[in-house]
Amino acid sequence: MVRLDRLTTRTGDDGTTGRSDGSRLPKDHALMQAIGSIDEANSVLGCVRCEVIPTDLAEALPTVQNDLFDLGSDLASPMDWAYSDRVPRITAAHIDRLETLVESSVARIPPLTSFVLPGGTRAAAQLHVARTVVRRAEREVVTAIRDLGEAKPLNRECLRYLNRLSDLCFAWSRRCNDDGKADLAWVPGKHRNG
Repeated sequence: MVRLDRLTTRTGDDGTTGRSDGSRLPKDHALMQAIGSIDEANSVLGCVRCEVIPTDLAEALPTVQNDLFDLGSDLASPMDWAYSDRVPRITAAHIDRLETLVESSVARIPPLTSFVLPGGTRAAAQLHVARTVVRRAEREVVTAIRDLGEAKPLNRECLRYLNRLSDLCFAWSRRCNDDGKADLAWVPGKHRNG
């Protein structure tokens, strides 16, 4: 169980952040940036929950937000850490759940005939923001895996989860745009002549 008696620890005043195993990394390390981007995406999803959204999204969002906390904890905890078995790891079951959510959303919306511009309803626009933040987190995890190497391996299921989550955010954005009817279509070169 987590217990926080105080918020200010001053341990990061030197520009580093601690991992679960006690090791420290610079705050601008790709892994720390990825964890920050995951937190940012979670915050945007919290804003989506404040909007009027389809019931199935409202029911699924708390689970996704909890998963994102687990994902951040997973990344903060090296796979070879002595207490690794206590860490909530992202598994194939998490990814299967996201794929099911994507499939059920896609079944409700018409196929795309154009790329869509971020926008429409506030919830749809926020889901596009969440999607792009998740994509950034995914890129940062790729960099962190490369930089840390096999000496400090990360759970690669985290990458798969982020990839599926960005798909889900896109599908959900269309759901929040009246099941795609209020999507803003990209018109290539529409303003090319002024």
